[in-house]
Amino acid sequence: MKFLQVLLLLTAGTTLWAQDATISGTITDASTGEALPAASIYNSTTLRGTSSNVYGFYSLRQAQGPLPLVVSYTGYQSFTADLNLRQDTVINIRLKPVIALDEVVIQGQGPIANLRSTQMSSIQLNPQKAAQIPMLLGESDLIKAFQLMPGVQGGSEGTSGFYVRGGGPDQNLILLDGVPVYNVNHLFGFMSVFNTDALRDVTLIKGGFPARYGGRLSSVLDIRMKEGNNQEFKGSASMGILSSKLTLEGPIIKDKTAFMFSGRRSYFDLLSYPIQMQNNKDLGPGESFWLGYFLQDFNLKVNHIVNDRNRLYLSLYTGKDKFYMRDKYKYEGGSYGPDGYQNDDVVSYSNNDKAGLEWGNTTGALRWNSILSKNLFANFTGTLSNYQFKIFEDYKEERKSTNEQENGQSSYYYEYYSRIRDYGIKADFDYLPSPNHYLRFGLHNTLHSFSPGVTVARDNMFGEQAQDTTYGNKDILANELMLYVEDDFHIGKRLKLNAGLHYSNFHVQGTQYHSLEPRASLRWMLSDQLAAKLSYAKMQQYLHLLANSSMGLPTDLWVPATKRIKPQKSTQVALGLSYTPNNSLELSLESYYKKMTQLIDYAEGSSFFELDRGNWEDLVTVGEGESYGIELLAQKHNGRLTGWVGYTLSWTNRTFAEINFGETYPYRFDARHDLSIVSTFKISERTDFGATWVYRTGMPFTLEDESFYGTGSFFKTPDGTNTDTGEIDYFEKRNNYRMPDYHRLDVGFNFHKQKKRVYRTWSFGLYNAYARNNPFMVYPDEQWDEQGTTTQLKQLSIFNLIPYLRWSIQF
Repeated sequence: MKFLQVLLLLTAGTTLWAQDATISGTITDASTGEALPAASIYNSTTLRGTSSNVYGFYSLRQAQGPLPLVVSYTGYQSFTADLNLRQDTVINIRLKPVIALDEVVIQGQGPIANLRSTQMSSIQLNPQKAAQIPMLLGESDLIKAFQLMPGVQGGSEGTSGFYVRGGGPDQNLILLDGVPVYNVNHLFGFMSVFNTDALRDVTLIKGGFPARYGGRLSSVLDIRMKEGNNQEFKGSASMGILSSKLTLEGPIIKDKTAFMFSGRRSYFDLLSYPIQMQNNKDLGPGESFWLGYFLQDFNLKVNHIVNDRNRLYLSLYTGKDKFYMRDKYKYEGGSYGPDGYQNDDVVSYSNNDKAGLEWGNTTGALRWNSILSKNLFANFTGTLSNYQFKIFEDYKEERKSTNEQENGQSSYYYEYYSRIRDYGIKADFDYLPSPNHYLRFGLHNTLHSFSPGVTVARDNMFGEQAQDTTYGNKDILANELMLYVEDDFHIGKRLKLNAGLHYSNFHVQGTQYHSLEPRASLRWMLSDQLAAKLSYAKMQQYLHLLANSSMGLPTDLWVPATKRIKPQKSTQVALGLSYTPNNSLELSLESYYKKMTQLIDYAEGSSFFELDRGNWEDLVTVGEGESYGIELLAQKHNGRLTGWVGYTLSWTNRTFAEINFGETYPYRFDARHDLSIVSTFKISERTDFGATWVYRTGMPFTLEDESFYGTGSFFKTPDGTNTDTGEIDYFEKRNNYRMPDYHRLDVGFNFHKQKKRVYRTWSFGLYNAYARNNPFMVYPDEQWDEQGTTTQLKQLSIFNLIPYLRWSIQF
């Protein structure tokens, strides 16, 4: 027992005769009561300190005696105090925000803190500051903002997909308040589901993954919603070309309970109703045709302070897209006999046809935070995540006649849906025994329910027996368990190491998969302004995404590892330099290599449209991939001119035995060069200007090398001989061509004015300001003339010069 006590004391960085004490508490925003994550707390004499966790909790162990304490957070006034530490002390600190439009644009914590951290390949984004960046249709979109960072590809023109260091969209772990979100696309991929007005801070990790994250291969996008203002009622609203938003927050019980609500909806359908209503007047009596589309999402968060040591949170999100058609037809008149002539029977005929495509996410989290002791923090969470898309048609027909034999009703219903639903529980602990150690450990368990593709059909025809059929891949249950432990600790004055282990277990269809994944990130301070960083991460993923295109359409299906299909794996190493001459400028240079195995893709000739014929496992093939490259990021955080320059040089390949004759081919998001220049300039107190210029190498695509006519097989004579010939396309290689290079310039102005009750902003800008015809897709076009047939490649461009206008207020 004595030996154990000595070991614990040594681990805490103390000696048996030293008398230390711990100062702990929470750091919050004085104006809203929200927690401030990653705030710096340190002794200004020794420069030894720590940082707050995502819930604002900190714990700092120091020798008893004088303690010149400094607490800082970018965008807030620093807190300083000369303390005389004699015993364990609890101090809850409330920082006051600095009101300035030109504060930090993309970072939540300062460059100096990033320099000293072991974490590399990480980017933090302030959602409200990202709204200054000009975007398509004026819709601020954090996913599109991340596409402007090195190592992140954006997919097709204008879309909100993101592909990190050569990985696929399924390899991104996207967490909204700790809950996985499986489809992040609105408007068929042209918008993301994240309403920036409802978000507090966002972090993207591209490599050097801490052990507390798992289940994906390429990135972690950790998104935190606003907690609500427990001091006063506030809100914001905006209207743009595409959608309108409203956000409200305030105290339910002042200093105790707060809420935040945000909603957004598009109005394509609402604006088109008057036009469609007028068109329907020109149709016959009882006839109508309606076509519409809308998107909507809602965020709600409630947090309640039980006491100084306990807090409860409830987070909810729901979002939906729906494209629909309704057609009604009615006819009254005479009927026709077998001879084709009208008879005297009176006929009333009507039909009602409804069809559509809809998809959406629902997430929820109930969380309890507890400060168990001066240096131990606990977070217990129950989560729900549900994603579903559905294609449907509902047809009803009715006939009435004086001839009763012709009376009757018939109906037809078809539905194809795919769904993934998760129920999870989490227990996470932060333990800070000394300034030299920051330990995290925990347990997560998730029950998955997959329905990769289910077809429902019901027929009730005239005079026939009704048929009701359901078939497909329904309700595959799986359980995923993970355990982790990691320690962020100092090794001398210049070395700091984050080392951890992540264990996972996946149980599906009577089969169990295990994975023990070591993680390590090392930081070496070469000088006070220059650090070298090295990271290694092994990952295993038990989910796959069967994707048909680069647009993130809802037809992309989530499927689990099964008895036949194994989990996908990756190993990634990264090496980098970080240079920070001051707390405004930051430069980083990183190189990486990533190897991926047991990836799946549709086999040659297979696609989503064949899923109704049987099991999805019969349509896929297994292969591997690799990605490597160099990333450069230069950022300026303060002053009238802020922004960044990001550049990526990368290679991304895939190899499948049953694709491209087993030869390696470039991945569809392989872009050799990718350059982004983003800037915002404060012209005056009331006006600021933003500009973005992007360039990337054209992405690869597959095009037939030649076409020829062979023996057809569609029409045969009774003796089995062929009677026609069919055209056959020959592809020598997968992704054998590249699109033209892509580049564009976006510009925008924001005009601010403080009114009596509101702070008003008009935003005006241009997407693709010099009207570049960038390729959305390339296709062959055949032309016939007297000299024969010629084939030319043609390019489809969908976004030329597009202006936007948006009005917003804060109150």
